[in-house]
Amino acid sequence: MPDIAEMKIDPSRAAALASQIKGVSERIAAVAQGRNVRLVAVSKLKPVNDILALARPSSSDPGAALVQPQLHFGENYAQELTQKAELLPRDIRWHFIGGLQSGHCKNLAKIPNLWCVSSVDTLKKAQLLDRYRGEYISALKASASSPSPSSPVPEPGLEKLNIHVQVNTSGEASKSGCAPGAETVALCRAVEAAPNLRLLGLMTIGAIARSVATTAENENEDFIALREQRDLVVRELGIGEEGEGEGEGEGGRTLELSMGMSEDFEGAVAMGSDEVRVGSTIFGARPSRAEAKIWE
Repeated sequence: MPDIAEMKIDPSRAAALASQIKGVSERIAAVAQGRNVRLVAVSKLKPVNDILALARPSSSDPGAALVQPQLHFGENYAQELTQKAELLPRDIRWHFIGGLQSGHCKNLAKIPNLWCVSSVDTLKKAQLLDRYRGEYISALKASASSPSPSSPVPEPGLEKLNIHVQVNTSGEASKSGCAPGAETVALCRAVEAAPNLRLLGLMTIGAIARSVATTAENENEDFIALREQRDLVVRELGIGEEGEGEGEGEGGRTLELSMGMSEDFEGAVAMGSDEVRVGSTIFGARPSRAEAKIWE
């Protein structure tokens, strides 16, 4: 595997990526009504060269002036995320957005710059992430008195692992996620109580048919449902009450909504999404998993 200095970035590819992510950002801004909406560029099955082109736009690239550095990237496969995180700069903020398996939790929790796990849907997985993140933090503290160049260092202030609880808003058997209502509230309560996790918000991947039909004017039933679940959790857990979330805005702490992908992100933002996950609209068509390369 090469180091960053050895990675080659095709200037025409970099310019195309810059133009595409600029277009997505402009479409988000057009419906966000001044809100800051996080764009997670979904880079699964794409090489680290593409990610580096967006995270470190070169002044010599034709499209460099078109876009600010993109630092939030989403991955669906735990092994692929781990490999990319080892190769790329530590200021990249990784999001694990794929189906979470219990066996993934240990390795994921020990990635220094893993910013969020967005697909937590059971108490067991939350407990494993909390346990292994705690072990990781303890190891960091133990090595702090005698640091070495190879010592892992998380981004300052991000020792706790951000968590989105996934909700199955469509009720489809093929979809992961908690059932709306008591099950969602219970898991959110457990994440909130975990010492090494931070409940950031709720996430959904809704029905495909609803996504295709979504526009900025046509409301998506899954997005309505997730917004209702967020409001329920906020009420049940007392989030945002006096003394909660100091320094997190005029109204105190709240929980964010992570909803919207390439097909429907504008409609999601119009309905209050705080984070959208966009892949093919930025990176183009994906290769098969067997043909994908970590670097080119």
